[in-house]
Amino acid sequence: MLTPEQYAVLRGHGTEYPGTCALLHEHRAGTFSCAGCGQPLFVADRKFESGTGWPSFFEPLPGSIGTTTDRSHFMTRTEVHCSRCGGHLGHVFPDGPPPTGLRYCINGVALNFEPKP
Repeated sequence: MLTPEQYAVLRGHGTEYPGTCALLHEHRAGTFSCAGCGQPLFVADRKFESGTGWPSFFEPLPGSIGTTTDRSHFMTRTEVHCSRCGGHLGHVFPDGPPPTGLRYCINGVALNFEPKP
């Protein structure tokens, strides 16, 4: 079961308010997974502080993310979604750090975090 906020983001393509997610400042080793289906999406060592107010990663786990073109809000962006359940996660931008140069800007409510034991 998803919370109303998770449902709005994952199924309704919404966006959480910046700076409101507890996972924004999560720095422990571990794995971030889709809150909709549990699929692992990102590992913590690929997370970085972007200053945007949303958890940001420079690379997803292989095969975990799908993309579509998002033309909402009078702009064109690349939307990212879970490759298993299709849940909306956020967007990817070409302004991230090396080695990929990408910034996966992800809604924290779309994620669960499991610390590494």
